[in-house]
Amino acid sequence: MEFLTEYGLFLAKIITIVVALIFIAGLIVSSKQRSQGKGHIEVIKLNDQFDDYSETIKQSVLDNNALKLEHKQQKKRDKLEAKARKLASKNKEEPPPAKKRVFVLDFDGDIKASAGENLREEITAILSLAEERDEVVVRLESGGGMVHSYGLAASQLARLSEKNIPLTVCVDKVAASGGYMMACVGNKILAAPFAVLGSIGVVAQLPNFHRLLKKHDVDYELFTAGEYKRTVTVFGENTEKGKEKFLQDIEQTHVLFKEFVSEHRPAVDMEQVATGEVWYGRRALEMQLIDEIATSDSYLQGQHPQADILQVSFKQKKSLQEKMGVAAEGTIDRLLLKWVARLQSARWF
Repeated sequence: MEFLTEYGLFLAKIITIVVALIFIAGLIVSSKQRSQGKGHIEVIKLNDQFDDYSETIKQSVLDNNALKLEHKQQKKRDKLEAKARKLASKNKEEPPPAKKRVFVLDFDGDIKASAGENLREEITAILSLAEERDEVVVRLESGGGMVHSYGLAASQLARLSEKNIPLTVCVDKVAASGGYMMACVGNKILAAPFAVLGSIGVVAQLPNFHRLLKKHDVDYELFTAGEYKRTVTVFGENTEKGKEKFLQDIEQTHVLFKEFVSEHRPAVDMEQVATGEVWYGRRALEMQLIDEIATSDSYLQGQHPQADILQVSFKQKKSLQEKMGVAAEGTIDRLLLKWVARLQSARWF
């Protein structure tokens, strides 16, 4: 038992020293960390990924002779293409048109549309290079959330339309409420057969603890300047007038939502779809909420090899505190595991 006590004290000292060193290091370089950029853009060429998949299958299926013939034919095609470009350049002719570029973005939305921050940076990067012959494909997944957050995310996508860059939105699982607000900005919406779309409605809910507080003789005082500065509250007694105003605000938001969808998809019968309901892909096609049934995988693979397919993502730079927190957590975990292993080998339990 004396061993256990001594080992525990030793472990506590080690943890204290590690945490102290991490804290001091954080204080030393925190000012430098603030001045650094908040992240960077990463680009992955998906054509290479498709080619790797194809090559792996060919090596497993084709015999050596067939595989050699396939490689020979591909080299011949590449050589002819290079020769055509060289000849056009020599004769000062217009070279063969360059490949169309397809920029792929991923948006996985939470209730606050937090991915909108990355989306802003990604679109800014793309607009520095994209031309009207190019295309942006957004693989969108979101069940919706805060109105203002998704409104801003939709406005980020609208920046592409303002520059006449074609935008295709692919929905493999769900684009509802705020998610559909974003999707409808696209020039074309594709969805998987059982993807969930729609929910063109507005919802707000909150608990009210007024009766509970009253039961326990707890007063809640709320002071405002302005008749409608606060309409309904969590702790106060909600009046009929306040509830009525709150409902008016929700209805007004719904009207703006419907107008936004109608502006981008005028063919949609708004009275039929703006009920808050959702539809699966095939039914959404009938309602003209989408343009085509297809998965993002099939659409992108169909663009290969006629286009350069580039996945663009913005990677947030972790703050020093986050990095140190992860490091401290890992150190503590390793020490605890060693301690447990030592105790188990000593058969203390």
